[in-house]
Amino acid sequence: MSEYFHLRAVPPSALRNSTTWMQRLFEDDWETVRERIGRHREEMLDGRYLDHALLYAGPGRGRGDSPGAQVVLGGRPLPHPIQGRPPFRVLTAAQAHRVAAFLSAADFDALWNPARTALLPRYGGSDAEPWTRGAFAAAHRDLRAFYEQTSLYGDAVVKWVLP
Repeated sequence: MSEYFHLRAVPPSALRNSTTWMQRLFEDDWETVRERIGRHREEMLDGRYLDHALLYAGPGRGRGDSPGAQVVLGGRPLPHPIQGRPPFRVLTAAQAHRVAAFLSAADFDALWNPARTALLPRYGGSDAEPWTRGAFAAAHRDLRAFYEQTSLYGDAVVKWVLP
């Protein structure tokens, strides 16, 4: 079964500090999720989400609280109520705004070039570079659109890995 990393925009006034509430936040049917993705109110990364994190926060780039490190795995962790499940992560509206500004100004090639050496062997080597680069560039465009829309609305972001 594939894992998916979900990012969901949430108005700060609706945000709850309850892991039960957060779990329910991600229990919608796929049609509802697809509709929110189309409006850039939710985004999903497949099981390669750790590689996407490397693209933004890899060697020589963002660490900890920097916008690059916040794109994928950033946010305050809240433990899942079921032992062994990944924690939820919450970015405040201000953090989401900083990530949106980072992604809007980021040049994909400047992100790709230092990360490609680590990423290409995982996806078939240099022969697969056009496909691999294209997949990461498409995800970058989707993440940028998601965070720009989130910032425009002044929303926070809740993240979670779904099996």
